[in-house]
Formats: sequence, structure tokens, C-alpha cells
Amino acid sequence: MRWSSQELQTEQVGALPGLARLNNLVRSVQTPEFAGITFHEILCKSALNHVPGQSTMPFGYTINPYRGCSHACTYCFARTTHQYLDLDAGKDFDSEIIVKVNVAEVLRKELAKPTWGRHPVALGTNTDPYQRAEGRYRLMPGIITALADSKTPISILTKGTLLRRDLDLLVEASEHVPVDLAMSIAIYDDELQQSVEPGTPTTKARLATVTAVRERGLDCGVFLMPILPFLTDTRAHLDEALRRAKAAGATSVLYSGLNLKPAVKDWYLLWLTREHPELVGRYRELYAGGQYAPKEYRTWLAARIKPLIRAHGLERGIVDPATGGLRSSALPASPERMPTSGSRTPAPLLAALRVPAAPSVPAAPSGRGPGPGRGPSLETGPGAITWARAADAPRSLIAAELPLDLTPTLF
Repeated sequence: MRWSSQELQTEQVGALPGLARLNNLVRSVQTPEFAGITFHEILCKSALNHVPGQSTMPFGYTINPYRGCSHACTYCFARTTHQYLDLDAGKDFDSEIIVKVNVAEVLRKELAKPTWGRHPVALGTNTDPYQRAEGRYRLMPGIITALADSKTPISILTKGTLLRRDLDLLVEASEHVPVDLAMSIAIYDDELQQSVEPGTPTTKARLATVTAVRERGLDCGVFLMPILPFLTDTRAHLDEALRRAKAAGATSVLYSGLNLKPAVKDWYLLWLTREHPELVGRYRELYAGGQYAPKEYRTWLAARIKPLIRAHGLERGIVDPATGGLRSSALPASPERMPTSGSRTPAPLLAALRVPAAPSVPAAPSGRGPGPGRGPSLETGPGAITWARAADAPRSLIAAELPLDLTPTLF
């Protein structure tokens, strides 16, 4: 495909004031193969993002080859980063993609500095490095090779099945440095998944990628996050998710509930109003205290999922205490932990949560019938929920990318 013929004129770029101010903007491109998406190619000045530590680890490093993401996940926490360029956190995040076309070359120079300490580097902690654009730009092979050549440990979290393209490189890299991989697969109801994550590969395709990684002799974790209240937190959905992750060969699982920063909350509630209007009031009540689900809900969710994790024989996943991504196997096994903060649940909501069990609903064979992720959840076993003290959670944040409480729950 001849992208040079698709280049936009300067005056069109000027319609995007934040981008027009960038002195490193090379060109903006549109192409029929990516209808509705504009790629803004820039020359980055640095590739490594230094993340100040919040625990026993003094720091972490990440690489983000792209800003914005065509996966278009309605709940994506990284949406707010587009506002720094005077772009909105909704449609612009999905369709105005910043591409750091020289990232591999800049990275190699940074890694060659005598001061580089070969610290583990995480990819996929903000926007996805294997989103569709990677098929055209091929930034990841150069990044992987540069990291491996410098003996720098690598961890990658992605929803993109394009990871399979680079398995030969990753296997070769694993002979020299620790390589840790994980697929983000949160939704196991196909219709719901395509609605809330419209630009992502299917759940089936991502699970097949887990299997492909395992067949090459590498471990592969599954990030079961975010779990969507009243949609994917049913026992039936969680049980099916863990069964399929185990069958695919997942070596670990991490989970977390949904966190909604203000701009993300607005975008997610637009989707919810369109697709599940009956749940809008319940979400507003659940998140009335801020961007985090209440401590009581998180405790309830932990009590539901932990026995299922054990029942399926899945192992504990460990989050990196600095980056929020998959913890590198080059790091110590036990990150520092801290109590999870959270707002109090309003009394009416707490009463609503303490309800007798509803029967589990089996997956529907087809159509819009109730499947493993459908319908009101928050049911328990016979009787009411007994709340326990919230489980401790690890320190885990990306200083400029994640809010303080956006941390996967360990189990």
C-alpha cells in the first residue's frame, strides 16, 4: 500500500491544534485500509519512559510506540492521555493515532548509554503495542531486538494477536533475557466483547494466541481485567473465563474491577446508555464516590473469583509494582503491598448488594439471550453476602499514566 499518496495537507493537520504545535510531526496519513483513522507520524526524542517507584523497587521503565488505540475499548484508562494534545478522550483516542516512527532507533541509542542499568522494560501498560497499526509500521521487531541485544528484560501485555508474528524474535530473545508475556482477555461473551471492545481481536483469537505462545515454550499470563459490574462479574461468566484461559494454556491470571476516570466514565456511560440503559442508574450509584468501585464491591468480587481461580488450578499472577504491567521474572517474586483505599458504599447500594442468590445462567447458544456475561449479577450462594475487610493490594501505578488505585488484584 502506497501510504505516501494518502498524506494529508498541512491545513488539514492544522484542524488538530495540539498536533499542529508539535515540531516533530512528520506527516498525517489516512488510508482506505484503516477507514476513519488518521495516523500522525512523529519523530520521538526519547523511547524509554522512566516511572518513579512507589515501593521497594525504585523505578520502572515503559515504552509506548503509539498514543491512542484503534482497539477502541470503551473503558480504556489511557483515554485521558489524548487530552494533552487537545484531542478528546472519546472518538479521537480511537481514531487519531500517534505513531513514533523512529522509536526503535532512539531506543537503541538510549540502551547503548553506559548509564543504562538493564532494568526491565514493560510494553502495553498504556496503549497497545500490537494494535492494528503495528501490522503496517512494524515497530515492535526493532524494539524487541534492541532490548534483547542490550540484555534488557522484556514484558509485553497486549490484546493484539499480531504478537504471533514476533514469536520467533521473542523466543530468540528469551535465550538471552527474561521475556514475560500476557494477553488481556476480559470478556468471554462474544456479542458483549465486540460491542465494548469493537476494534479488538475476538476472545477466541486471543486465546489461540495464548496457546501459540505456550507451544513455543514461553509462559503466557491472562489479564482478566477489567471485570465489568453487572455484566461480566457473574459466577457463570467468571467460571467460563477461567475455564477457557486454563484450556488455552495460561500460566497465570490477574484480575481487577473497572475503574472510571472522569473522561473515561463519560465515554463508557455513553456506551452503556446505548447498549444497557437498564444499568446506567446502578453504575451511577456504584461509582458515586469517584472513579473506583467501592471497597465492599472489590471485596465481594475477590470472594467470588478466588475460589474459582483455585478450582481451575490457575496460578497467581504478579503485577509489576512500578509499571502496572506484568511483573518481570527478572524482579524479586514478592512486591511490597499496601492497603487498598476506597470510598464507602452508600447504604441503599449496600443493601441492594446483599441479595439472595439468583440461579446461574448457562451460556446461550446464539442470539442475545443470557450468556455467561449477561443480566444482573451480584448474586451469591444461599443467603446474604457477608462483607470482609478488603484484601491488601500491591503498590502499582504508572506515574503519568495510571491513577493511584488502578492496580490489578493479586490472589
